[in-house]
Amino acid sequence: MGGWTSLFSSLSKRVPLCLTQSATALYFRVEALTKVGVRGYHSDEKTVDQNTMKIRILPALSDNYMYLLVDQATMEAAIVDPVDPDSVIRAVEEEGVKLTTLLTTHHHWDHAGGNADLIKRVPGLTVIGGDDRIDGVTRKVKHGDELTVGGLNIQCLFTPCHTTGHICYYVTKDTDKAVFTGDTLFLGGCGRFFEGTAPQMYEALVNILGSLPKETKVYCGHEYSLQNLPFGQHVEPDNQHIKDKITWCKTQREATPALPTVPSTIEEEWLLNPFMRVGESSVQAHAGETDPVETMRAIRAEKDNFRSK
Repeated sequence: MGGWTSLFSSLSKRVPLCLTQSATALYFRVEALTKVGVRGYHSDEKTVDQNTMKIRILPALSDNYMYLLVDQATMEAAIVDPVDPDSVIRAVEEEGVKLTTLLTTHHHWDHAGGNADLIKRVPGLTVIGGDDRIDGVTRKVKHGDELTVGGLNIQCLFTPCHTTGHICYYVTKDTDKAVFTGDTLFLGGCGRFFEGTAPQMYEALVNILGSLPKETKVYCGHEYSLQNLPFGQHVEPDNQHIKDKITWCKTQREATPALPTVPSTIEEEWLLNPFMRVGESSVQAHAGETDPVETMRAIRAEKDNFRSK
């Protein structure tokens, strides 16, 4: 978003939340209208069956993803970051599931902006979040808190930095594992440090998300893969994992309609994401640093102004 992100960060510290949310809503609606049209979507929908759980990937706005998470045994469901309630209601009806829970990763409008409307349309929802700025929260959670949706176990992971109240949701049942990372971890990238610091993002990516089992599927908040991966290649030109993933992502995005590049896995992110690889000598050499946290600080600052060739 270029200069918008700097403006947003500056304004959000100086004006009331209601005004910044209104301005943000207008921005995202105009951007979506410009990029995908009145009834368009940036990607085709996709469903991932993980034996005990089903995850329906729902595109929204110009590059957001919402996720309908279904327990296959009970047909009970949760929705992650439902900024477009119309699409959510349609998906719920098509799947024939009972929507009981709303999981919000953070308060930014393009993730939480649909909460109020969805709560009105689906009475009785349990609304989970880690920030008082999120509309409709019925249970405010902290790191390590747990809940269930049907037979799915959900652990809340506190990952402040992009926002001070950011929560990721780690979902397990039997051998199935998935994590919904909002704007903390992207395929090949991480969120901007709007309200946090390099040490916080290091803790979030390396110590918290990085400690999850390597086969855990990663469902992030945006289709940013082909913005992130070229930066990773810039940092590590000889990393074959990045080169191969760029090729695969281009195939996905050049399809008609374009296909999502999510999910990745924790194992993949360790191999190709420079923000998780800040302890690697190749990434530190690029940054001119020897400390992983200082490397995180340096490459995030570089990424903020990076333009791929």
